[in-house]
Amino acid sequence: MARFAISGPDIFDGVRTRRNAALIVKDGMVEGIAESVDLDPDLPVERLDGGTLAPGFVDIQVNGGGGVLLNDRPDVEGVRAICEAHLGFGTTSLLPTVITDREEVTFAAIEGVRTALARHVPGCGGIHVEGPFIALKRKGAHDPACVRVMTDEDVAKLCAVDVRPFLITVATESVTPEQIATLSRAGIHVSIGHCDGSYDDVMAAISAGASCVTHLFNAMSQLGHRTPGVAGAALDSPDVWASIIADGHHVHPAMVELALRAKKGENRMIAISDAMPTVGSEGQVFELGGRRATRNGGKLTLDDGTLAGCDISMLDAVTYLVRTIGLSLEEALRMATANPSRLLRREADRGFLKAGSPADLVWLRDDLSLGRLWLHGRERRNEKTARLAPAHR
Repeated sequence: MARFAISGPDIFDGVRTRRNAALIVKDGMVEGIAESVDLDPDLPVERLDGGTLAPGFVDIQVNGGGGVLLNDRPDVEGVRAICEAHLGFGTTSLLPTVITDREEVTFAAIEGVRTALARHVPGCGGIHVEGPFIALKRKGAHDPACVRVMTDEDVAKLCAVDVRPFLITVATESVTPEQIATLSRAGIHVSIGHCDGSYDDVMAAISAGASCVTHLFNAMSQLGHRTPGVAGAALDSPDVWASIIADGHHVHPAMVELALRAKKGENRMIAISDAMPTVGSEGQVFELGGRRATRNGGKLTLDDGTLAGCDISMLDAVTYLVRTIGLSLEEALRMATANPSRLLRREADRGFLKAGSPADLVWLRDDLSLGRLWLHGRERRNEKTARLAPAHR
């Protein structure tokens, strides 16, 4: 593959924003970032008009896209369809997410992701298993018939899975600290979610190895002046990551701002889409565990009004964080690129633009629309999703 440079935009490298610089790509990998004036005059240069060049988005919670729900199509072609839909909105690495279901569905999805990784399906970056080891009281749209307590046999089966990264969302009511420790030692990233546990319960889980809290404020015990709950533990712990849904429906803007100000230590907040099949699709209705979910005004609900995942891409999340919450573009991009890659301990292959990293790139125009996309240095076009208007623009 030819060596070339991209110049013109600001460059966010995952750490900071570089101006008057150029990104040099060789053989599909980032060679480095240089001052534009120092470029070899013989080096081919892609000159873009302003905007920001950034790592491709990293989304750790994607239930579906392109009309496909992973639970309904837990195989390599289902994974491929979901990844392809989200590539059209700038997500170059995602964790296909299987929600609470029968054990055979969960392990079929894991096998589908294993095959996708072996076949180098573009965009597939690991697996997220959300449930069934959650709390009935905080099940949200998950099927209550499949919710259960984790057994030692479950732990053994999960530890035997060789797919990495592997993120699992569990509740303290259904999983013990000892089980969390075993999963963590096996290289599985444990996140607390769909949980009604106490502050102390969650702190014990974090001490045992849990490293994240899933969709902060949603489907969890809330902040109280005497009962800080899961949300309070997430905000109070400097070591735990917290994902958050920035769609204007799941979390009030004031609470998003509060979380960003309150989170102890360095910013360990992660933007997620929690996307459902409607993203990258013109469909208005889909089935979720035998129940109807309907799309209306950027929101997805079951017939009883329960929120049923999200109708946004990561590009929407970044746009919302900048335009509605008021974050700098650099900070919003960090939540969508570097932070999730750091949680997964995959800084070498996603979320950063540094020497030796894959040239997975997005170019955002000044209006935050997606201008161009590269995977391993090759430009990708997806006309179908490019025609679809994201929910918040």
